[in-house]
Amino acid sequence: MDIKIGLADIPRELVVRLPEGQEDVIGVVQQAIDSSSPTFKLEDDKGRQYLIRTDRVAYVEPVSYTHLSCRRSTLCRS
Repeated sequence: MDIKIGLADIPRELVVRLPEGQEDVIGVVQQAIDSSSPTFKLEDDKGRQYLIRTDRVAYVEPVSYTHLSCRRSTLCRS
């Protein structure tokens, strides 16, 4: 599963591919914001770590590629 994080004053989104078992990342972000923590940390599926400032988070969006449609059947693979 991927997660998109929109950051204030930055035109591009941060997209992080999460390892299996980290589906509750929105809850992690929400808890960090609610507890007034200045930052929160995410780790992607390759072990890279991201330290993100909570005051810069504009939105968090889970991304599922199972809902994407393909225009050519040769490009679509299950």
